[in-house]
Amino acid sequence: MKLVVPDCYLDFACLADRCRHTCCAGWEIDIDPASLALYQSLPGPIGERLRGSIDVTEEGACFRLTARERCPMLNDSGLCDLITACGDGALCQICADHPRFRSFFTDRTEVGLGLCCEAAGMLLLSRREPLRLTVLEDDGGEERPTPEEEALLALRDALFAAAQDRTRPVTARLTSLCALGGLPAPAFDRRRVAEVLLGLERLDEGWTALLEQLRDAQEVPPLSPDWEVPLEQLLVCLLYRHLPGALDDGLVRERIALCLTLWQTVRCLLALRCPHAPAELPALVELARMMSSEIEYDEENLDALLAFLRII
Repeated sequence: MKLVVPDCYLDFACLADRCRHTCCAGWEIDIDPASLALYQSLPGPIGERLRGSIDVTEEGACFRLTARERCPMLNDSGLCDLITACGDGALCQICADHPRFRSFFTDRTEVGLGLCCEAAGMLLLSRREPLRLTVLEDDGGEERPTPEEEALLALRDALFAAAQDRTRPVTARLTSLCALGGLPAPAFDRRRVAEVLLGLERLDEGWTALLEQLRDAQEVPPLSPDWEVPLEQLLVCLLYRHLPGALDDGLVRERIALCLTLWQTVRCLLALRCPHAPAELPALVELARMMSSEIEYDEENLDALLAFLRII
């Protein structure tokens, strides 16, 4: 069995108290059984505080968020009191994993970094060289991918190559991506997509305002060519995250369309906000972070968007 990661994976580091959008607030934080057992056994004040901050039901355990929707272990300085008291090893699985996501194949597990994390977004979107995948671990096992997995991985390799073809403008590469995915020529109806996204569950009113701007703008200005590489990185990140899901639902075409739709949404929002400011990479990172938080981490929103893409 192999562990496969993007080649910049080991460069990731949490911003901790420097993070402007902490993952310790605004989310339900589930506690896995092993961590729950640890928390129930910890002695002293930290153990008492933990046990007084956890809700346990038949469905599982989670931290009881404060009135400000913050984890009860998150202090006012933006640091985790559990880490301070017990070290990183005391974190529950979801906290230790975030912002990582995983895709499972017969012969490998692929791990990626989610764009909902600003540190991950800056790492992934600021790189200049094309993203490559690397084998981080290999136990020498003899597992082989299934024919379906081999076909999907070969398709993804072709999609990566098309997305990273720097002899062409990044928007022109979409034609190749559509041809590889059996999709019609690329077209993006931003007003219709904005209306669909406005109909989904939303966490942040700032996202609502952006979608309304996307829907109502008279035109979208062209972007500076200096945005080409960051937008290429975004496109590859989306393909890496979403295409493996087709092994479960069979929606290969729709998942390619999903990646293109999310990419076009972010690209158009970027053009409306700062078309001529390539030095302001944080603007793209923030738009990608909002998109990811609102769409990629909400299964119902993802399913609704895939259903929309099946009928167009």
